[in-house]
Amino acid sequence: MGNPIAVSKDLSRTAYDHLWMHFTRMSSYENAPVPTIVRGEGTYIYDDKGQKYLDGLSGLFVVQAGHGRQELAEVAAKQAAELAFFPIWSYAHPKAVELAERLAHYAPGDLNKVFFTTGGGEAVETAWKLAKQYHKLNGNHTKYKVISRAVAYHGTPQGALSITGLPALKAPFEPLVPGAHKVPNTNIYRAPIHGDDPEAFGRWAADQIEQEILFEGPETVAAVFLEPVQNAGGCFPPPPGYFQRVREICDKYDVLLVSDEVICAFGRLGTMFACDKFGYIPDIITCAKGMTSGYSPIGAAIVSDRIAEPFYKGDNTFLHGYTFGGHPVSAAVGLANLDIFEREGLNQHVLDNEANFLNTLQKLNDLPIVGDVRGNGFFYGIELVKDKATKETFTDEESERILYGYVSKKLFEYGLYCRADDRGDPVIQLSPPLVSDQSTFDEIEGIIRQVLTEAWTKI
Repeated sequence: MGNPIAVSKDLSRTAYDHLWMHFTRMSSYENAPVPTIVRGEGTYIYDDKGQKYLDGLSGLFVVQAGHGRQELAEVAAKQAAELAFFPIWSYAHPKAVELAERLAHYAPGDLNKVFFTTGGGEAVETAWKLAKQYHKLNGNHTKYKVISRAVAYHGTPQGALSITGLPALKAPFEPLVPGAHKVPNTNIYRAPIHGDDPEAFGRWAADQIEQEILFEGPETVAAVFLEPVQNAGGCFPPPPGYFQRVREICDKYDVLLVSDEVICAFGRLGTMFACDKFGYIPDIITCAKGMTSGYSPIGAAIVSDRIAEPFYKGDNTFLHGYTFGGHPVSAAVGLANLDIFEREGLNQHVLDNEANFLNTLQKLNDLPIVGDVRGNGFFYGIELVKDKATKETFTDEESERILYGYVSKKLFEYGLYCRADDRGDPVIQLSPPLVSDQSTFDEIEGIIRQVLTEAWTKI
C-alpha cells in the first residue's frame, strides 16, 4: 500500500492545483488565493479566514431555507443509513414516490408525472427529448425544433446549451444540436418597440414566437422554452398578458410550452411554481435548485397527463434516465425542505416582503451608474450604465475593467457574495435566501451603494 495522502494546509493553493472550478477563468488564481467558503449560517457564509459574507445569491439561486439547517442534515443522514442508493430504473423507493406525489400536488393543472434528474440542465435536456418523442408517438415525426429567447440561459448539456441564447457560451462547443431558434426577450428597459406600454410590448414579444413558428413551419416546432423571469441579462419579468398570449400561440400550433423554473420555482418569486404567479399552465415544468435548498442535488421535469399519456401505452418507453435521478437521500431532503416551506410560510414571507426588497434596491436609482432595477419576488437585477439619459452601456473593455476588475471583487471584499454579470448588459444579480428580511435588504443596498459609488470614479 502507498503512503496515505497528506492533508494540505493551504486549501487555496490546492484548489488551484487540482480543483477545476466551473465557469471560472482559472488563470485569475495563478497568483491570487482562491476564495474558500467553509460554513454557512442563516443568510451568511464564512470563509477559511473567518470572514463573514452575506449570501446575496443563495449560493447559486439555491439555498431557499438558509444555511445551517440541522434538520435537513439529519434527514440526509437518516436516509443514507436506511437506503443510501437505489435507482428508479423500473423500480421505486419510498422517498422518490412521496416527493413525486408532493410535487404533483403543488404543480398546476394536470401536471402529475414527475421525471427526476440530478439538476436543472438535465431537466431541460429531458424536456426537449420528451417533447420530440411525444410528437413522434402522435405521428408528428417532423416536430423537433425548439424556440427560446435571446440571452436566456437553460443549461450546459449539448441540448440545453443549444436552447441557451448566449452565443459566447456556445461558440467553443459548436456545432451543437440543430433546431434551436431564438426570439426577443422581455427586457422592456431596452425594448425596440412599445417601451412605454408594457401590455403592447408583451403582446409584441409573444407574437415574435408565433412569427418564428410560422417562419420555421408549425409542423417542425416541438416546444417553446421560457423562464417565468429570465435570469441571464438581469431578471426580465414578463409583461402583463405575455404568458397568456404565449399559451394561446402554443395551443394553436400544437407546440409544447415548457416553463423553465430551475431558478424561479420553490419560493423564489413567492409561489411554489412561478407559473402560478403569472397565471399560466405549461405542459412541462423544469425545476431543480431550490427543491432541497441545496442540501442535496436533485432536479425534475414535471409533465402533464396529456403529454405523458402516449408513453403509458403498450410498449412505448421513454428511453432516457440518470443514475442518480430521484436519489433517495435527495428525495428525503426535498420532502423535509418542503416541510419547512409549509411550516414557516416561506412563500408568503416572500410575497409579504418583495415590495420592501424592491423599494430598498430602487434607492440605488440615485446613482449615475444605475440604469434599471428590475425583477420579482426575491430575485432582482441592477443594470449598470455609462449614461442614464441615453442608456448607453459599457464597452467590452470597460466591462472587463469595471465589472470584473473592480465591482465583482469589491462587493465580495466588502462582505456581499452576489453575481456581477455581463452575459448581456452589465448587471448585478441578487437572490438572497427566502428567510431574508429588511435588515438583509438594507445591508445589500449599503454595500452595493458603496461599491458603485467608488466604481463610478473609475470610469
